Amino acid sequence: MANFIDRRLNSKNKSTVNRQRFIRRYKSQIKKSVEEAINQRGVTDVESGENVTIPKKDMSEPIFHQGKGGVRDRIHPGNDQYSAGDKIKRPPQQGGQGSGQGEASDSGEGQDDFVFSISKDEYLNLLFEDLELPNLEKNQLDKLVDYKTVRSGYCTQGVPANIDIVKSLQGSIARRIAMTSSKRKELKALEQQLEALEKDPHDHVAQEKKLQQDIVDLKSKIAAVPFIDTFDLRFRNYAKQPVPTSKAVMFCLMDVSGSMDQATKDMAKRFYILLYLFLTRTYKTIDVVYIRHHTQAKEVDEQEFFYSQETGGTIASSALELMIKVIDERYNPREWNIYGAQASDGDNWADDSPYCYKLMTQDLLPLCRYFAYIEITQRAHQTLWQQYQKVADTTPHFAMQHIKSVEDIYPVFRELFKKNTKQVA
Repeated sequence: MANFIDRRLNSKNKSTVNRQRFIRRYKSQIKKSVEEAINQRGVTDVESGENVTIPKKDMSEPIFHQGKGGVRDRIHPGNDQYSAGDKIKRPPQQGGQGSGQGEASDSGEGQDDFVFSISKDEYLNLLFEDLELPNLEKNQLDKLVDYKTVRSGYCTQGVPANIDIVKSLQGSIARRIAMTSSKRKELKALEQQLEALEKDPHDHVAQEKKLQQDIVDLKSKIAAVPFIDTFDLRFRNYAKQPVPTSKAVMFCLMDVSGSMDQATKDMAKRFYILLYLFLTRTYKTIDVVYIRHHTQAKEVDEQEFFYSQETGGTIASSALELMIKVIDERYNPREWNIYGAQASDGDNWADDSPYCYKLMTQDLLPLCRYFAYIEITQRAHQTLWQQYQKVADTTPHFAMQHIKSVEDIYPVFRELFKKNTKQVA
């Protein structure tokens, strides 16, 4: 039995094995630092790596040293404060000995907190490590494998329609050269001998006839080699390549009415980016559809979704109607895993909230794998929350959470996608 140890170095000449061992050892501290950092990052930095800080107290390691054994008696002259058996307190640590608060000092030593960088993949692995897509239904298409026909080199057998003429002629030339090269060399030598005899003034009739006959025989043998043979034929080969059928579309619905300020939109975007990165780690193919709405809904691109200044009143049902329309036109639920996330501050026209409940339960949720409603506000819940609460009570793949500040985004995200969520039959 042989053991192989990978000693290859990474780009910074540090052992990758040792790095992974270090991350596993201080995983809890690193994960805590990552969770704290997610709330401090800009919305455009979520997909990059991160600088992780580990407190120096967590880096301490047990050490072995030679101690003084036995029982020792000491006499300290001038003692007027202590009696036998008293414990002496450690002297207070002076300031200026490393990181942290305190005044500067001209003495003492200390250590700063340990800081190192983790890559994007390491960052995302720690961020989404114990999360999963909840309530996944297995449709028929997930159990089938689609194939597409792709070119796969050449083969020696096939139908005439797939003959590659150029490749076949190349094989023919190579074959004829290989089969006649020695005969052509021999023919050239005989022709040179015959030419020398013809120039010789002496009579060499018998020898010339023999050479001429040998030349005729060699030429006939060379001519007998076919121009193209069945061995030369090359046919274009085609193979079936499996095509992944696991693909998803995420609908981002955001309220852009007058009550949604830029800070609220920024929190919504942070949540949407986390959701997008999480889905990309599960599905190879993913589409994102952005829908913004006030009294009317409109499908837009990412730039307009987050930074357009258009505003107005609030009719939330317009976004749900547009989402249903887009699904009917472009995303067959048998072929796509459909996800939705709606962010709002909760304000909605009172008469419209019951209609949202009807659209959600009868038309939208039967098409979706998972739908999350995030209310971003510090005020009391409005009628839309109350209607959606009835949906959440009866539908396992519908979830709703309340976000008050940036610090709530990641905990809310973890709550929505935690493991061991009840699966839909």
